[in-house]
Amino acid sequence: MNAADGAAMQVARRGLSALFFSGLLTALLGAVLPVWRYHLEPDYIQIGNYFLLQNLGILAGAAWGAKLLGRRSIGHVLALGCGIACAALLVLAAFCPPASVWGRLAGLLLTGAAAGVINQGGMHAIAPAYELHRTATLNLSGILFGAGCLVCALFVSGTFFVYTAPSLLVLLAALPGLAAGVYARMPSAPEVLLPERGWREALEEFKTPAAILFAALLFFQSGNEGALAGWLALFLTQRLGTSPATSLSLLALYWAALLLGRVAAQWALTRMPHGRMLAGAVAAQIFGCTALFFTDNLFGATVGVLLAGGGFSVILPLVLEKIGDRFPRYHPALFNGIFSVALTGGLLAPASLGYLAHFAGVGVVMGLPVLGAMMVVLLSLAIWLEAKLSAA
Repeated sequence: MNAADGAAMQVARRGLSALFFSGLLTALLGAVLPVWRYHLEPDYIQIGNYFLLQNLGILAGAAWGAKLLGRRSIGHVLALGCGIACAALLVLAAFCPPASVWGRLAGLLLTGAAAGVINQGGMHAIAPAYELHRTATLNLSGILFGAGCLVCALFVSGTFFVYTAPSLLVLLAALPGLAAGVYARMPSAPEVLLPERGWREALEEFKTPAAILFAALLFFQSGNEGALAGWLALFLTQRLGTSPATSLSLLALYWAALLLGRVAAQWALTRMPHGRMLAGAVAAQIFGCTALFFTDNLFGATVGVLLAGGGFSVILPLVLEKIGDRFPRYHPALFNGIFSVALTGGLLAPASLGYLAHFAGVGVVMGLPVLGAMMVVLLSLAIWLEAKLSAA
């Protein structure tokens, strides 16, 4: 490997690490709602608005990040995204309840924008690693994203009784703040070796049936994961009467099951029939959500969390392997488009649950992932059929 390739791989490693902060920001709201005491005074409409604003921020941040990359280096874009994340967490710390809700909405919009910018920069940075090993790079991206989610839940659950809500968010802001300084010193050239094709061609490929089906599948699967992650702590506190710290610990267990399950699924991809893996994953999701809905004790909740998290974890590696096989030529426009749709599902689902829970109660939280699991099966069959037709 020559010096240019070494520098490009260093940028790729930094880009992969940036997805950790994207996960941390995406999981923040589900972990911080009990800290803001919404388990005592639930305002489901307001919670739905929180998730919706964060989702709008992600979409706006992704569009802004694409424009920035035409004028700035990837390191500067990632540093900017982490800097915005740090500022957003400080805004949320300043506007914790009972302060004005408008400040929290602005802070969540900023956290979404920061995640969108980071995703855009990260997708550009990982191009050299993708050229070497497609499936492993995409799975590692998902694992690091999940690690950020896990760290966020562990940090909030571990400090729930130690720090006040503003202090907790200020401490959490230190992570992206320090990362901004690291990314600002990334090598500026050569950064990414893109395939020789333009943005228009990549965007046209995003409109193909295969890309649309993959984006739709990730939309529903991320919606399943996001619905449970965003509402699990509130659901357990209200339905079982557990303490917020215990509910947050179960949320951390959920993220841990997702993370470890994805690592195990990566190992199993070459050793087990994929159809059997998909069937087992969907069955585990449905049984896990059903157990969570009907349980009245902590043991049942733990089993349900492990089943649901383990089931959700298998779907993403299966989908990412198919994406790598179907799109061997990498372009950030295509991949960021697919994963922006996935993140949109991950935040629109809990936003929708907020509005539904206002009318039907918090029990609807476990119904949506079951319907989403059925959609995942249907879309998986559609992707298999499209691949057969394309091969023919």
